[in-house]
Amino acid sequence: MHRELALIFELVKERAYIGCLLGTAVGDSLGLPYEGIPPRRVSRLFFDVGRHHLLFGKGMVSDDTEHACLVAQSLVRSRGEFEEFERQLARSLRWWLLGLPAGVGLATLKSILKLWIGFPPNRSGTFSAGNGPAMRSPIIGLAMGNSVEDLRRFVMASTQITHSDPKAFYGALAVALAAYQSSTNSSISSERFLGDLTSVLTEESATEFIDLVKRAAESAAKGESVSSFAEAIGSTQGISGYIYHTVPCVLEVWFRYGADFSGGLQEVVLAGGDTDTTGAILGAIIGAQVGKEGIPESWLSAIIEWPRTISWMERLGIAVARTLAGHGDSSSFPGYFVPGIVIRNLVFLFLVLAHGLRRLAPPY
Repeated sequence: MHRELALIFELVKERAYIGCLLGTAVGDSLGLPYEGIPPRRVSRLFFDVGRHHLLFGKGMVSDDTEHACLVAQSLVRSRGEFEEFERQLARSLRWWLLGLPAGVGLATLKSILKLWIGFPPNRSGTFSAGNGPAMRSPIIGLAMGNSVEDLRRFVMASTQITHSDPKAFYGALAVALAAYQSSTNSSISSERFLGDLTSVLTEESATEFIDLVKRAAESAAKGESVSSFAEAIGSTQGISGYIYHTVPCVLEVWFRYGADFSGGLQEVVLAGGDTDTTGAILGAIIGAQVGKEGIPESWLSAIIEWPRTISWMERLGIAVARTLAGHGDSSSFPGYFVPGIVIRNLVFLFLVLAHGLRRLAPPY
């Protein structure tokens, strides 16, 4: 009986990890063509937000998904051991930069260069409150959410490696907690989330952030759109890349939509701004609850990633679940054709530049 229960629990965790990674990829790829566009122009430029628009109905992922996968790989390689996780994540980020990724954030770029010249992971971060740590933290929430101490330590490690502003940690911790709650509860309660957040986030300087999350809960209870909420908290040109704008807005949508992956994702993308990141974070949180089967198959099948394919991401989710449960070899996570990364990134850069040129043309 105990073995059967343990097996069921492991399958549930696998489902959550797979849904989290695939949800990240889908939200990222759907939101990417809209990145940086103000809300009033989003629906004019692309009429149907319910499909991919990067390349003739197909999509690709950005650094949001790539960083989520780097964290997942680091958890597997380290088998969840903290100091080794730090080392593995630093190693992964250094080599990731050599793949010539497009659109690297300035804070992330500076921090990885510091890693290359010998800074330790806990001192490499740049003072910034950008979204990098928040896009990396959902998978940590699934892995460490049952221990407040471990949750804080691992999220802090993932945060300060690129961002040293405490605000980045507060936002990333909230996202990790949301992913964990999403994976362990059949229904979403903003009251429960706020109660747990105030228990986990005890720093006095976090008061402003907690107040913003409270406002998100109040906005959700009133049924307000996320665009209205974003304007109310000072993000007037869509949801900006400032973590005190991004995370409260994502949570506001999550509080209202719960397990409705499609509805929540389309609204957060239509809100404009940093749409690939808001889509990736919300997709990860809801995906952790609904699993692969709760994500529209048409969205998944239209992602044309290589060499880190959607199938590879699914196998990576299984590897994380099994390794942290004490099964499987930490060196046996799914491989891919590493030299292909540079080729893929050059193609991706061309597509991104083409979209930049397309935006210069009407409709405005």
